[in-house]
Amino acid sequence: MRVLIVGGGGREHALAWRLRQDDPTIELLAAPGNPGIAELADCTNVGMTDVEGLLALARDKGAALTVVGPEAPLAAGIVDRFRGARQAIFGPTRAAAMIETSKVFAKALMRDTGVPTAAAIPCTTMPDAQAAIDRFGAPVVVKASGLAAGKGVIVCMTMDEARAAVASMLVQDAFGEAGRTVLIEEFMEGEELSLFALTDGERAVALIPAQDHKRLLDGDRGPNTGGMGAYAPVSFDERAPGLVQEVMERIIGPTLRGLRDLGAPFTGLLYAGLMLTADGPKVVEFNCRFGDPETEAVLPVMRCDPPLLDLIARVARGERLPEHVDVADLCYAVTTVLAAAGYPEQPRTGDRISLPAAPAGVLAFHAGTKRSTDGSLITAGGRVLAVTGMGTSLEEAQRRSIDFAAHIAFEGKQFRTDIGWRELTRRAGAA
Repeated sequence: MRVLIVGGGGREHALAWRLRQDDPTIELLAAPGNPGIAELADCTNVGMTDVEGLLALARDKGAALTVVGPEAPLAAGIVDRFRGARQAIFGPTRAAAMIETSKVFAKALMRDTGVPTAAAIPCTTMPDAQAAIDRFGAPVVVKASGLAAGKGVIVCMTMDEARAAVASMLVQDAFGEAGRTVLIEEFMEGEELSLFALTDGERAVALIPAQDHKRLLDGDRGPNTGGMGAYAPVSFDERAPGLVQEVMERIIGPTLRGLRDLGAPFTGLLYAGLMLTADGPKVVEFNCRFGDPETEAVLPVMRCDPPLLDLIARVARGERLPEHVDVADLCYAVTTVLAAAGYPEQPRTGDRISLPAAPAGVLAFHAGTKRSTDGSLITAGGRVLAVTGMGTSLEEAQRRSIDFAAHIAFEGKQFRTDIGWRELTRRAGAA
């Protein structure tokens, strides 16, 4: 069986690793891939939004299944094109992917289906945006409605910060088309949780809850990023046994029904970014694919029966998921992201990386790396590597992740040393 993975980041490396664990006999292809993925797959330099090129590659190589990692090819309609050509592919159609590609669309869907989320006002002009800011007060959240490479959400603690954020999008065109419409959104208090739901459009299976750490620096300080690390599992479900079920019933189920009613059934992986408020879980955002870096924490420690590869293949072929899927965690995982110098504002590329062999209990997923002309491994993106430590305790997983992160060398390396700190604080308080 040949499987094509579309993408070239840490999420796709983790997917390749997991699918190979599920079936060591599969032949993996990747486009474009990266040096880490190249150790598991045959990488081809086809761009991830080159839909026709990817379709030709899948046909030429006889891929029985294509798994799409990033959101950009989904927004470009890769699933629609592959399905039209009768090629099995895992992911939502362009219309269903609007749950991520248009925050205005997602808010309207949640409003119409009764899914709990923050109040928000869409705006296309500065006067309207300023009026919305005045209505909500500070703190307030400003969001670019479209895809902005994970940088289009700004949490503003003052009114002046909010006005500056809106001006950067509507006047200075900071995010291009993605920021031509902005959402002014009420600030939600609570703790965040990431939940992946694998779905055939009707049935949905919840994977292991995880928590992402967005801020650049320890203690959740510094600028927002695409994610500086994640850990799994999260103890919320132990403290409130019905939490995941509540999310599936109040959030995932109505969202899937709403998309079906619009003629855009969602198949693939629906990611719910949640805020656990005093009034219960509310949606911060939806993504139409596996999250990054949560994927690098969830997949290594998740036990799934039937295996994840089998479930993905069923969805890709248009089949129903089994009525019962057993999902459990085998141990704890902490993923520490190593970022390039200058990240997130102006990441520097081209720095040589010294990457020793990972010890037992550690996986190093390549996120932004490439080979130079002399074969050296160099930085090629803002988030360079994702180091996942595993252990029988969260403390052990964190220690393994941090220790190996410290042994990787490149100039200007940035990484946090406290991924999972909230969970450890909870455990200390419970003791």
